[in-house]
Amino acid sequence: MDLNTGRIVKVSGPLVIAEGMDEANLYDVVRVGEQRLIGEIIEMRGDRASIQVYEETSGLGPGAPVVTTGAPLSVELGPGLIEGMFDGIQRPLKAIAEIAGDFITRGIDVPALDRKKVWHFTPTKAVGDEVEPGDIIGLVQETPVIEHRIMIPFGVTGKITSLNEGDYTIIDKIGEVQTEKGIKELTLMQKWPVRKGRPYSKKLNPTEPMVTGQRVIDTFFPVTKGGTACVPGPFGSGKTVVQHQLAKWADAEIVVYIGCGERGNEMTDVLNEFPELKDPKTGEPLMKRTVLIANTSNMPVSAREASIYTGITIAEYFRDMGYSIALMADSTSRWAEALREMSGRLEEMPGEEGYPAYLGSRLAEFYERAGNVICLGKDGREGALTAIGAVSPPGGDLSEPVTQATLRIVKVFWGLDSQLAYKRHFPAINWLNSYSLYMDKIGQWMNENVADDWDSLRTKAMALLQEESNLEEIVRLVGIDALSEEDRLKLEVARSIREDYLQQNAFNDIDTYASLNKQYKMLKLVLKFGDEGARALKAGVYLKDILNLEIRDKIARSKYIPEDDISVMDNISEQLTNDVDELISKGGIANA
Repeated sequence: MDLNTGRIVKVSGPLVIAEGMDEANLYDVVRVGEQRLIGEIIEMRGDRASIQVYEETSGLGPGAPVVTTGAPLSVELGPGLIEGMFDGIQRPLKAIAEIAGDFITRGIDVPALDRKKVWHFTPTKAVGDEVEPGDIIGLVQETPVIEHRIMIPFGVTGKITSLNEGDYTIIDKIGEVQTEKGIKELTLMQKWPVRKGRPYSKKLNPTEPMVTGQRVIDTFFPVTKGGTACVPGPFGSGKTVVQHQLAKWADAEIVVYIGCGERGNEMTDVLNEFPELKDPKTGEPLMKRTVLIANTSNMPVSAREASIYTGITIAEYFRDMGYSIALMADSTSRWAEALREMSGRLEEMPGEEGYPAYLGSRLAEFYERAGNVICLGKDGREGALTAIGAVSPPGGDLSEPVTQATLRIVKVFWGLDSQLAYKRHFPAINWLNSYSLYMDKIGQWMNENVADDWDSLRTKAMALLQEESNLEEIVRLVGIDALSEEDRLKLEVARSIREDYLQQNAFNDIDTYASLNKQYKMLKLVLKFGDEGARALKAGVYLKDILNLEIRDKIARSKYIPEDDISVMDNISEQLTNDVDELISKGGIANA
């Protein structure tokens, strides 16, 4: 195809309008000006194209050339993605730093994946095998923990005529497939347009939880593998810290972390911390199973819009291999701000608070690409992509459009509370306004795989927390003396749930992660104190004697019991029963 050249007629920040673009198509990638800045066509009117430029446009003027590449914005998919650090349009930051220094030079053109690095390819198919899209034809050991599965690209069906083991770069020919249209060469790399979801065989109903080790999430507001969740909260309430914890501990084989419009120092922390963090599952650095996309707030605003799609396309590619992926988008509010800016420059009719009218549908398009699926290919492997988006509402106002549009789509809401954050309660997820619509499915899974009374314990604990909220209203009005001893005991048990169970120390090696078994035993212990306390009250024991039991300290410190020793909690449970029996025998009705 001949490249079509147009001319700039208007420049408005990141928006450039060019005429003479009648050969171009919507969403084509173009090169703008003499510096060949990367842009994407977002609107066509006759031969006039409105172009979103992903680089700084200062110095551009009318008359400068615009050349279309004839292809949509696409990402390169192949060995070299894991441990990669890319910007919003998949330019490799390390390679750019080596060429241009600390800042990205305008118009720099560096391929996303290293063309020189050699990978060892081991075939799993043989000459003569019939293949279809999604079939795995061989393996590359990309990192010590991730096996990169080389798949037949979409649209290729036929018979393998050659396939050779050996050392190849990502653009070398590794084999050939005879299709109806002729010979198709195979390489380790394929490309995919970012705005188009990758196909799959079938979408499944997600039922298995993505275990995070964070008690407030796993117990009260769990997310499934293949589910969607959002973490809205005001400045300083811990959105990024929650996402870091999930990236470190979530039960996912690969993590894709998108820093979309975040502050540079936060992204620097991620870039510095992840390579040094030891992955608890493998003992290797966490980066050995992570892809980072860094598009900070000082980078061109329009590239934020692309970063979300770049990240989810890479995540879908690994999902198609049969992996479980956790995608962190931090934050979708900054992405929505980029949409709003471009919409304003296009002079579109604004919606609520200036956001475009299509904000909700764009958010839905993004979150709908999550899911638990049967991948393409004959082997029917299963992959899961869980999408977790942080939302940064201005002033913590959860009624603003981005939060509300997100809540209509996602099924898990972890509402962060600045008051809890100020009290140093981490994770600062408010248990009274958060929710999970996966609870019924996951409750059933927990009952079958952890303990048959998991769901009833969870319901009981949540009821106590809600009752505590009501009782505190009474206490504020008339004082604690107006409450019965039974109600005061409930307040104490609820406080224990909050402080001893829900609060976690991210910097403590033992408390930072709790397995499902440990969570079950801890919750059962806290609730058993309530049951045993109620039994003692009925027998006439004073409330202060129950609250002064030394065993309470052991219950509070059970969070610091290592995973290998959680059977100790059974001993604490027995001791609790014995201590209450002793109280009853000493006091009882006669003492009341």
